[in-house]
Amino acid sequence: MKSKISIHINGQIHMVDPGLSVAAALAHCGQIGTRISVSGEIRAPFCGMGICQECRVTVNQQAHQLACQTMCSDGMSINTGDMP
Repeated sequence: MKSKISIHINGQIHMVDPGLSVAAALAHCGQIGTRISVSGEIRAPFCGMGICQECRVTVNQQAHQLACQTMCSDGMSINTGDMP
């Protein structure tokens, strides 16, 4: 088993432990925000179980994936939207 896997967050390569959810990997890599609300506020995971849907990201070009419910895989591309 690999000790780390490679993921792409907003075009930057990061190495993370296998078995992490996308939400955990984002936090581990310093990317707390997942999207921008319609009012322009940075949103982030809140409930951790998919109910609030605040953690929506684009994974491998598929929009509206729940970061807290999606497990990282090697080579995965994650886009958090218009994050600073």
